[in-house]
Amino acid sequence: MEIKSIFEHNQEIPVLYTCLGPNISPPLTFEDIPEGTESLVLILEDTDATPKPWRHWHVFNIPATTTKVDKGKVPEGGVEGLCNNHTFGYEGPCPQYFKGTHHYWFRLYALDIMLDLPAASEPEDVQEKMQGHILETAELLGLCIAPENIIMYL
Repeated sequence: MEIKSIFEHNQEIPVLYTCLGPNISPPLTFEDIPEGTESLVLILEDTDATPKPWRHWHVFNIPATTTKVDKGKVPEGGVEGLCNNHTFGYEGPCPQYFKGTHHYWFRLYALDIMLDLPAASEPEDVQEKMQGHILETAELLGLCIAPENIIMYL
């Protein structure tokens, strides 16, 4: 299984898809979804945020037939859960915690079930319900470099 976008794995995410630009979600494509998949889960997190990874977006119960997500859109049929700010929707990369490069992981999970959860679910609840039902995982790493003029919160 693969997840792809307009930026290559381990390359910088274009400003358009960050808080330094319009802050819209990038276009994504999903390939080679395994047989037996009932639903997909998409999670975007900054693993360099402190004190723990920051969830910027998560969408669950994406139909297994989904092969693309248009820029600025939610995967059709998917359910957006809450992000760390307790808000719905895409929160683009916005490295504010230290200068340097932040690593943003787009992770796609193929599940053998649909998740019985409300839209207002926390990422931890979704991840807990996924356990034991993950058929395959795909990852896309995007980078975002903290600009010098952002106020850092230490």
